[in-house]
Amino acid sequence: MSGSAEQRSLSFGAEAAAYERGRPSYPPEAIDWLLPPGARTVLDLGAGTGKLTTRLVERGLDVVAVDPIPEMLDLLSGSLPDTPALLGTAEEIPLADDSMDAVLVAQAWHWFDPERALKEVARVLRPGGRLGLVWNNRDERLGWVKDLGRIIGHEVDPFSQTVDLPAPFTDVARHQVEWTSYLTPQALIDLVASRSYCITSPERVRTRTLDRVRDLLTTHPALANSTGLALPYVTVCVRATLS
Repeated sequence: MSGSAEQRSLSFGAEAAAYERGRPSYPPEAIDWLLPPGARTVLDLGAGTGKLTTRLVERGLDVVAVDPIPEMLDLLSGSLPDTPALLGTAEEIPLADDSMDAVLVAQAWHWFDPERALKEVARVLRPGGRLGLVWNNRDERLGWVKDLGRIIGHEVDPFSQTVDLPAPFTDVARHQVEWTSYLTPQALIDLVASRSYCITSPERVRTRTLDRVRDLLTTHPALANSTGLALPYVTVCVRATLS
């Protein structure tokens, strides 16, 4: 990871609370598809504030959360006090060899050094274990969501998004789930405020961006005077098995 990318990845600590308030969770169908049958021990790598961790714990799985940002893990531990939350990175995972049935990575793979991360994931997975990657992407086919993208930056194209996972990983497959997140106008502001480019922008740029989002909320015909927003997402999943 380049120095600037690492700085952006670690910047989330400054807006950990906004991240928790504004970011969506993950649809059950996506999690079902990512997890291998019979999985018991699962690592949430790059767990952040625990958006995915919570969904995994609710399934009765033995979950370990790893993240490099203390502020994120503090929030995670506040809501999931019985879940191990360890400081660590994808390139140096603080777990024993052959200790996990699955390693899931939500919204974080692009922050990792993929070569080093794949070696570490292969080390902690049991043979036959699964690596699962998942991303929530706004569905910008809808008018106001496309307008939001013009303000805060467009998403990658979720209908073509994928990632290469080389040996020793096999049976690479891709799946997508279309769903809707319901949130308040303030939660949309929090979502924008928690994005890395907004956190690391100069204060005047950050302020202008958030003001433009507030203006969109009050002037767009689909949003004005609304107390609840329906934000469509396309969740992209990639999974592979350790041979």
